[in-house]
Amino acid sequence: MTPTETLVKKFKEIKTLPHIVTKLAQLINDENSTLQDFEEVIRLDPALVARLLTLVNSSYFGLTRKVDSISRAVALLGMKNLHNIAVTDALQHMLRSHSGTTEFSPQALWLHSAASGICCKMIAERIFALNGDDAYLCGILHDIGLIVVMEADPETFLKLIGQLEPGGPSLVTLERQLLQTDHSAIGYILAQEWHLPEAIADAIRDHHSDDLVDVAPHSPTGILQMSEYIVQQLHFPAVKEGLAMTLAPSLAAHIQDNVEEYKVLAEDLPEELEKTKNMYGG
Repeated sequence: MTPTETLVKKFKEIKTLPHIVTKLAQLINDENSTLQDFEEVIRLDPALVARLLTLVNSSYFGLTRKVDSISRAVALLGMKNLHNIAVTDALQHMLRSHSGTTEFSPQALWLHSAASGICCKMIAERIFALNGDDAYLCGILHDIGLIVVMEADPETFLKLIGQLEPGGPSLVTLERQLLQTDHSAIGYILAQEWHLPEAIADAIRDHHSDDLVDVAPHSPTGILQMSEYIVQQLHFPAVKEGLAMTLAPSLAAHIQDNVEEYKVLAEDLPEELEKTKNMYGG
């Protein structure tokens, strides 16, 4: 068993995303699935039902009439949006269970993940006129590997964070030294196990790759890497402020060619993040 597989196995023994999240992903990938199939799965989790109805009736969605049935909520939100809500909710609860240390804040990792998901969705929709649901999922889950390490090997995780400094070795470099793997590789394994689209799994695997010279800006990998860059510039770091990040030449050129659109996007992102924070209770 590889170091990556060992950490994933240990994580799954301790804590993982709820089974319902995986089941929803399977339904999304099944072209024969129906809204009724989604409703039947959601009904198995009363807590998710309550959360879903609370969310769909929140000011975030701005609906004029109260939604009081699962079928109505599913119909209004759509299958992928519903899955993304379940994933986001599960991820937040996973990080909420940790109090953090002086070196590391789970809340900061949550904000970074949420900001990345929102930014990915905004780039996909505003810049490339693509459906943003897959892009959001890519962003919200791109650092799931960090949570795996935090859960499965907390001692090494804190040692890793302690050694991480601006101007020093990168996060991935330190991970490979201390763990013989990195959070991108761990996230890739989980994305495959959760039956996420291959392009999303690849983006999670490659979001720290600095040897990708010609990344297509509209690809999930391109969107995620640009989102990471913007989110870092807006001071929503995953683990520590001030860590260096470089963009592939193709991505840097694309942002430069569309700099005014990206400036507006960056200005709007904090407000969108605030809406999401309110939606999920902080």
